[in-house]
Amino acid sequence: MVLVRTRPTSRQLVRFAVIGAASAAAYLLLYLLLRTLVGAQVANVVALVTTQVANTATNRRLTFGLRGSKGALGHQLGGLAAFAFGLGLSAGALWLLHHLDPGAGRAAEVAVLVVAQGIATCVRFLTLHALMAEPATRREPDRAAA
Repeated sequence: MVLVRTRPTSRQLVRFAVIGAASAAAYLLLYLLLRTLVGAQVANVVALVTTQVANTATNRRLTFGLRGSKGALGHQLGGLAAFAFGLGLSAGALWLLHHLDPGAGRAAEVAVLVVAQGIATCVRFLTLHALMAEPATRREPDRAAA
């Protein structure tokens, strides 16, 4: 039997985008606040970790309509995997920026982080949708194709 998941709906995409925009704003604000106290990599990690769990929980409830604790741990672990991808991408982007331009300012850091997080957001939506979307149908595998 093959499990077929529903396709993302326009409502899911809009809700994910709104939640993502709020999370991105919180992330960038926290990054800029922390950046005055610590280095770019530490500020990035702390800002991402802080906004990650709340983002996954909010998307779970508002984007995918899931309530209660059933599956929540698996969803958070999937969100953590997407987080790890985003962290690696943003940390790598910051490293590359500072390697190419050691005197890069905050505006350049923010620009690089916005691009990296934009890419990570697409991966995050696909990951969360795969984990949280309700199965559309269960069907038998096509034996002729086997």
